[in-house]
Amino acid sequence: MSRAHPAQKPSVRNSLINDAKARLKKHDVGTRFSHLLSNKCSVLLPLLIKEGKFHLLFTLRSEKLRRSPGEVCFPGGKCEPADMDEVATALREAQEEVGLRPHQVEVVCRLVPHIFDKEILITPVVGFIDQDFQAKPNPDEVKDVFLAPLDYFLHPHVYHQNYLTYSDHRLVLHCFEYTNPENGMTYQIRGMTAKFAVFVALIILEKRPTFEVEYNLDDLISSSEESLLKLHKYVTSKL
Repeated sequence: MSRAHPAQKPSVRNSLINDAKARLKKHDVGTRFSHLLSNKCSVLLPLLIKEGKFHLLFTLRSEKLRRSPGEVCFPGGKCEPADMDEVATALREAQEEVGLRPHQVEVVCRLVPHIFDKEILITPVVGFIDQDFQAKPNPDEVKDVFLAPLDYFLHPHVYHQNYLTYSDHRLVLHCFEYTNPENGMTYQIRGMTAKFAVFVALIILEKRPTFEVEYNLDDLISSSEESLLKLHKYVTSKL
């Protein structure tokens, strides 16, 4: 990942970041849903501003890994007994995977979790990272690190979706194809990672996407929480 050079005055960049923080904090769920499942993971959604636009940092998982080899993800992993909470898990994993130290992250909020594989509660932790952060990928876990513009997850160039219907609810499965202009590499961003990217883009940018989402865009908070609880009810009834 190349060095992120600020393209505007620090005061302008700080104003953008402060506005984004205010929007994100309205969607902070804290530990409200932590009780839903005992098996927990956390991911860090690292944000920064590059060339006047919000960007997210992603990792490409190593082909050596047992779970999801070669897939695009956010830094993250399973909660360990020593972790105080979901935030601690996300920060620890980010440091292990890409060398992002906790003091280089300003954690803003925890967003509505997602249930993965019917038994894992995955909490997205959103934070702004240092503008000059230089990733140092752990080769045992991470093959590559890259940035993608946040607005790509509302107005993509290459995109398709599928659907999963359960009970009376339809879950939208997003898949983005993003080509990094810096090196020409093309990445598939899908599944839970795409879901979290879309959600944080909806919150910060406050624009409507060019594709369907499962949320009520006029009531994002309530509809996202309702979606989680419906999914939890459904998966627990099948266990």
